[in-house]
This record gives sequence, C-alpha cells and structure tokens, in this order.
Amino acid sequence: MQLFYHHLYSQLELPERHRFPIKKYQELKHEIERLGYTQFISPSPATTAQLSLCHSSDYIADFLNGSLTDKAVKKMGFPHSPELVERTLYSVGANIQAAENAMQTGLAANLSGGYHHVYSNYGSGFCIFNDLAIAAAHLIATEQADTVLIFDCDVHQGDGTAQITQHHEHIISCSIHCEQNFPRQKQHSNYDFALPANTTDAEYLTTLEQALELCVRLHQPDIILYNAGADIYTKDELGLFDVSLAGVYARDFAVLNFCKQRNIPLMCALGGGYQRNINNLVSVHKQLFKAALDL
Repeated sequence: MQLFYHHLYSQLELPERHRFPIKKYQELKHEIERLGYTQFISPSPATTAQLSLCHSSDYIADFLNGSLTDKAVKKMGFPHSPELVERTLYSVGANIQAAENAMQTGLAANLSGGYHHVYSNYGSGFCIFNDLAIAAAHLIATEQADTVLIFDCDVHQGDGTAQITQHHEHIISCSIHCEQNFPRQKQHSNYDFALPANTTDAEYLTTLEQALELCVRLHQPDIILYNAGADIYTKDELGLFDVSLAGVYARDFAVLNFCKQRNIPLMCALGGGYQRNINNLVSVHKQLFKAALDL
C-alpha cells in the first residue's frame, strides 16, 4: 500500500474545544509506523484547474482569497486562514495523486481526505473541496479511467458527493450511512443504503458486501475510491451505529480483499471519526492499515 501524507494535515490552529479532531492525522502516522509502514509520499497541492472539475469558480476564488461570507465560513465549520488554504490544497492533491498511484500499483491511501459534505458551490460539515469527486473527475478527464466508483462508508451520507456527481455520468456514487444521522436533508446518490441507528456488525457487513457486489457488477469501474469513515464505530461520538472495532476491521478487510481478488485498483481516504480521546480514535482508523497488512 502506497501512503500519502503531509505534515500540514495536523498543523491547523482551531478554537478550544472545536469538534474536529485535527491531531488525529499525525498520531495515526506514528501508530501505523509502528505497524511497519515506513515510507510516506509527500503530495503536491491541487491546482485551481483540478478544483474546477467539481466546484464553481466563484466558490474556489472566495475560499482561496479569504472572501467567503461569515455565513459560508460558519457552514464550512473551520475559521478561515492561510494555513487552512494550504492544508486543504495539499490534502486534495494527495487524493488525486493517490488515485493515480492506485491505478498503477493497485492500492494507495491518503492519511486524510473523504471530505464528502461539500457541494459544488459551498463548503459544509468540515468539508471544503470534495477530494474524492475531484480525484474521480481528474482520472476521467486525463483518460486514466473511464468509470470511477466512489464507495462511501462514512456513517454520514455523502450528500455533497451525490450532488456533484449528478453532473458526471461516469462517476458512480454509493453511500452506506445512518438514516437518522447528519445531514438532515439527504441527497440522491446513484446508490444509497440508509441503515437504521444501532445497526450491528452482521447487518452492516451484509449490506456492504451486497452494495459493493452490485455496484461493481453493474458498472465495472476502473478504480474504486473508498471513504473508510471511522465513525461507524459504536463509541464514535457523532455516529449512531453499534459496529464493533472488529466490525470496522472486517469492513476494511472486505473492501480491500474484494478489490484485490478482482484486480480493481483501490484508493482509500480516512473519512470521519469523532472521539475526544485521540488515541481511541486513531485505533479505529488504524484498522484499515492492519487489514492491508493481512491481505
């Protein structure tokens, strides 16, 4: 597994008690180094042209120039700063480059990413640019892929991804999420699997396997971009599922193994995860990298 990481992922000053766990990225890197991962590729920042594949020119300019309205900044969820701009561009660039790398090597991951609540013209829910949609559109625009599947397993629906990919017929969006969770108003992905609160391991894993099989059989994607949200875990503070840590591992292993057995390139992004205890949160994200070692 080729890994992409930038030190800016965790270098962002946020207000005290801000809900976003900004320190998890550097701590996860340290933890997976203990698993034996020693090489990390430093990404290049995304370009304005790449952002424009999925976002309006006005929104891009307003974010880059710091001219968003107070209302737009509040909806985005982060205070605007030059550091936020730089971090965002590197994170999006890493998803693009990890997707390209996966096309060549079979498997790559970005130790960030999965920012799926942002729409084409505004940020939302701690998401500024839709990195998975941009990576998919980039692969198609550069003729590296004909069809891309975004397989979103964050506990929250990928509503921004659904909205953006409605305009990209060769990007297939599939979201497995909690019906009662954020966002209140859901969008229409190509495939939505809305599970009830308190869903347990068995029901979740059965749905996952059926959804993945269906999407691949119907669309034959050239690559899968996987949003491996840690917030399906039962102790996540913003999740409503009852999926165990072993269930998170089983999910990640199932996706990785499915793609390996069928020779489908796979690129993974971290997705959401919300626990005040960063060490406990990192242990959930770490399941993806443990599963990759066990393939």
